[in-house]
Amino acid sequence: MEDDKVNIQKSGDNASVVWSTGAGKTDHIEDHGADSGLKRTLGTRHITMVALGSSIGMGLWLGSGLSLIQGGPAAILIGYVIAGSMIWSVSQSMGEMCVMYPLPSAFVQWTNIFVDPAAGFALGWVYWFSYWVSIATEIQGLLTVLQFWTTAVPVAAWITIWLAVIILINIGPVRLFGEFEVISSIIKFGWIFVVIISCIVISAGGAPNHEAIGFRYWNETRGFTNGFNGFLSVLPTCIFAISGAENAALVASETANPRKSMPYAVRSMWVRLALFYIVGALMVTITVSPFNKDLFGAEGTNASPYVIAYRLAKLEPLAHMMNAVIFISVLSGASIAGYGGSRTLVGLSQIGMAPKYWLQKTDGLGRPWYALVPTFVIGGALSYLNVSNSGPTVFGWFSDLSSLLALFGWGMICLSHIRMRHAWKTQGRSVEDLSWNAGTFPWAPWWGLVWCIILILIEFYLSVWPLGVKPGAETFFANYISVPVIVLLYGGAKLYYRGRRWVDSSSIDLDESRRFYAPQDEEESKISFHRRALNYVKHG
Repeated sequence: MEDDKVNIQKSGDNASVVWSTGAGKTDHIEDHGADSGLKRTLGTRHITMVALGSSIGMGLWLGSGLSLIQGGPAAILIGYVIAGSMIWSVSQSMGEMCVMYPLPSAFVQWTNIFVDPAAGFALGWVYWFSYWVSIATEIQGLLTVLQFWTTAVPVAAWITIWLAVIILINIGPVRLFGEFEVISSIIKFGWIFVVIISCIVISAGGAPNHEAIGFRYWNETRGFTNGFNGFLSVLPTCIFAISGAENAALVASETANPRKSMPYAVRSMWVRLALFYIVGALMVTITVSPFNKDLFGAEGTNASPYVIAYRLAKLEPLAHMMNAVIFISVLSGASIAGYGGSRTLVGLSQIGMAPKYWLQKTDGLGRPWYALVPTFVIGGALSYLNVSNSGPTVFGWFSDLSSLLALFGWGMICLSHIRMRHAWKTQGRSVEDLSWNAGTFPWAPWWGLVWCIILILIEFYLSVWPLGVKPGAETFFANYISVPVIVLLYGGAKLYYRGRRWVDSSSIDLDESRRFYAPQDEEESKISFHRRALNYVKHG
């Protein structure tokens, strides 16, 4: 290190470290986005656990029951295989982009830079909407779980208590949020092994009820319960159950070394896909009948196929433990929604699509108060709709409004990756110059993008000809209203921003928002040195 020379440069609020090695080479480590005030204090285990656990919640533990009813054993398994292949493709694009451009709001800013500012505007605002709706719906999930044990506590009291807990997780140092997600993901990850082993034992007849099931329900239904329409109905449910991995892209902006953290998180994605969803769904199909009356008639966590399986097998303690894991999953989901909503606002402000002066402000711990407060004020206020009997109706509309946004977000991640690579090639740059090459381009992003388009069309079909519901205008708009809202926001933004249909690939500044890495940046001593240097520039 004696031969290395350091030149610290500062331009406005952004700082860069120019590292000149003894061999005469110069490497830059630039802190693009430092003007947001967010602190890069999260590590590999935080981003990996967020990627593994952020989408494991009510969708898996409860949504699997709905999928089983709609499509049957084979449909739910095929549905999760397709959904798993999609999120795997999205994660490949997300990983490569996060290493290059670890920005607040991530895919919102990528869309703005590489696709079209109008598309970035629409994506950012509808995603912020979906996050504060998620806060309210996740709190509704917490109430549902708690009612499994007691109904003695007033609903408003539970809402206040758990909303306060979620807020405390988010207003502490970002590392507190990271550690909470690590712990909750470890619990969820560990519990899936309990689920797999116990369900195999139940199916084999080793439970206290001594009833061997095997593949009885597959044979009774021949894999499907409602034909092709039933299979199509399962696909959106599986997509929404598995969504949430894109939140790892938001965490990358507050990660010390995305080049080290993101590839590891992306490579571990297959574990979550195979173990949690595909194997987890298979366990449902060999323990619970798709015609079980509790799946149709029970409420809340009593309708979880896993809880039903344990109760039928006379394993009541496992049913209570399952409910506790669902509780932790929902609490984690609400925490991530608050985090994602606030960081989306920060990212929107960075690209001039939200008030910059206020939303860029953070305190000494890097907490974006002006982004956190509106997210939790709106999400928290909506939570109290649960006190009213009309609350479920209101939430039904909100949920329908945000249901297609996962597909929109995934599609934009894949399209941004395709456009970034096109700009990279157009400007004469080599693949070897990428900070990290996922090695799956162009197949992965195109696979993900095409399937997103197919699923949006399938949602249109199901909105016109819904399964088990009379077709009508009310049903159509309740299920598909998200698409007109996105189109309306995009159209309005397009009139404002004008310009080409796509941004010009040859004119994109590929380095403006890029984070550069020195070859030695994985050596902790140099990383620490750079952090101290940047801290000196920013704070003196």
